[in-house]
Amino acid sequence: MQPYIGSGPYCYSNSLAMMLGDHAPSPSVIEVLTGSPFGLEMLAGHLPLFDPYGWDPDQGLDTAIDLLGWTCRREGAEDDEEAIAKLRDAVKAGPVLVGPVEMGLLLNHPGFGQPIEADHFLLVLDVDDDRVRYHDPHGFPYATLPVPAFLAAWRADTIGYKSTRYTIRSDFQRVREVSEEAALRACLPQAAAWLSQRDDVEVPPGTIGGQDASDRLAEMILAGLDPGVHDHMVHFAIRVGARRLADAATALAGLGLHEAADVAGEQARLVGSLQYELVAGSAERAAEAVRTLGPTYAILAALLKRA
Repeated sequence: MQPYIGSGPYCYSNSLAMMLGDHAPSPSVIEVLTGSPFGLEMLAGHLPLFDPYGWDPDQGLDTAIDLLGWTCRREGAEDDEEAIAKLRDAVKAGPVLVGPVEMGLLLNHPGFGQPIEADHFLLVLDVDDDRVRYHDPHGFPYATLPVPAFLAAWRADTIGYKSTRYTIRSDFQRVREVSEEAALRACLPQAAAWLSQRDDVEVPPGTIGGQDASDRLAEMILAGLDPGVHDHMVHFAIRVGARRLADAATALAGLGLHEAADVAGEQARLVGSLQYELVAGSAERAAEAVRTLGPTYAILAALLKRA
């Protein structure tokens, strides 16, 4: 099992790792604890995401924080005035975790300036009269934005899964000592539940998961992907999906669950293989990889239920 080390869109896991500091496991472990590697969904029936049916980063973060033995204050705000007041107050005690934000409105990213319906998470360091300063885990330490521009992104008007506007997590407290291994073992029942498509989650109309999602994605690839969906896959979904699965395979192997690790590793290889095939326009090979991927979710669920 060869772990992956390198860049990737792990914004919420990197932000939480920065927030927890010396007490944090690696972002790769945090990502597994969020539950993100354990599934495939077609959001509203047309947008492929290599994460579980009904999952989103906001609930994944809460899960990881709890599994690691921490609590925090999680809140939102009704308007700009309330949001910036809460942010100014919270950062007096130290950095705070902010998100989701609308990534396209983060003007420290060259070429950005319009909403792109992409979520992102940040670690806010301080706020003065004019600027918000933050670590942006997409490669911009100590980035700054004028307060009004930051608020526009933080409102997250285009992020459908948000439960509050201006979501902020602060006042992190460690309430119990939890080893990395114990946290990973504790996440296995939830991972199995995600793979089995939990029925206690809300999803947008038309959303499908698991085998149904893989069948639908294969059909879409053979029919010719919409340009927006193609770009979403080759610039984001494949990259993050393959890395999540590689990290899950590494974590499972570390727990001695080698059969489950082999399945997750094969999933990582299948998802990773899609990058070239879609960039090169090899629709049949890409569709075949997706079809092969489909049955593996039920296999991994069964293995984790026995773990």
